[in-house]
Amino acid sequence: MVKLNRIYTRTGDDGTTGLVDGSRRAKHDLRVEAYGAVDEANATIGLVRLHAGGEDDAMLARIQNDLFDLGADLATPDGIEGALRIVAAQVERLEAEIDAMNAALAPLTSFVLPGGTPAAAHLHLARTTVRRAERVTTALAGEEAVNPHALAYLNRLSDHLFVLSRAVNARAGGDVLWTPGANR
Repeated sequence: MVKLNRIYTRTGDDGTTGLVDGSRRAKHDLRVEAYGAVDEANATIGLVRLHAGGEDDAMLARIQNDLFDLGADLATPDGIEGALRIVAAQVERLEAEIDAMNAALAPLTSFVLPGGTPAAAHLHLARTTVRRAERVTTALAGEEAVNPHALAYLNRLSDHLFVLSRAVNARAGGDVLWTPGANR
């Protein structure tokens, strides 16, 4: 278990931070950027949860826990024995939830504009934050080994948040759809 008695250590005052294996990296290093973007996505999902209840909130709580797992995965370079890693079952759970939610939704007839209910609007914000985390993580994967399940998780999570936003809006009257050229 994690035990934090002291919040500041001063070790990062030189612009570096420690990884799980004890190595130091610049705070602008792609690995640090990747798990930092995941942390930001997790915080954004916390905002969504202010507007969620029931099974929506339960799904988001599981996702927040997974995102801490993902942050630990990204903060641990490849080759560390016993490291906490995202596993296929976590990706598969997202897929099952997406399929269940999507089965009840009408097919899309246009692109969806971010908005609708407060929960859906925050879900779209979380979705775009996850997409940024995915972009940074794929850039990292171009330079260093990254768990392929971590990449799949981020990709599936943005889909999950999109479908959940549609489900939330469906319960409140429907999606806000893009009308191409509406304001010409």
